[in-house]
Amino acid sequence: MIGKIDHIGIAVSDLASALDFYDSALGLAASEIEEVPDQQVRLAVIPVGESRLELLQSTAPDGPVGRFVEKHGEGVHHICFEVDDIDSALATLRAAGIRLIDEQPRMGAGGRRIAFLHPRSAHGVLIELSEKPWKAGA
Repeated sequence: MIGKIDHIGIAVSDLASALDFYDSALGLAASEIEEVPDQQVRLAVIPVGESRLELLQSTAPDGPVGRFVEKHGEGVHHICFEVDDIDSALATLRAAGIRLIDEQPRMGAGGRRIAFLHPRSAHGVLIELSEKPWKAGA
């Protein structure tokens, strides 16, 4: 069911400052910056090997990332795993009694279909599933 770690989401208060740190201190530059209005977040994608970091800045204080930063401060927000078929993955998890935040997939960054599992079912870790993008001829 799980392919690879797609990305690690890191909640930040100031996207520009965080990007400066990752670039100047670690030599990691963002490949894209995107706003996802449905999730009330602006994010920067930083490629790291076969995976990515997503730096997440809330665009609304009451948004999910804004509430996270207010409660926990900056830091790791979630881990995202790539799946081939998100509908099948959610059905399997639901049948196993795993609590889902998203009963149905929704659109996320990069136009991918995503869904979140509740941290209470994952030992305190917010887990995101991201459907592997379909490629013509694949």
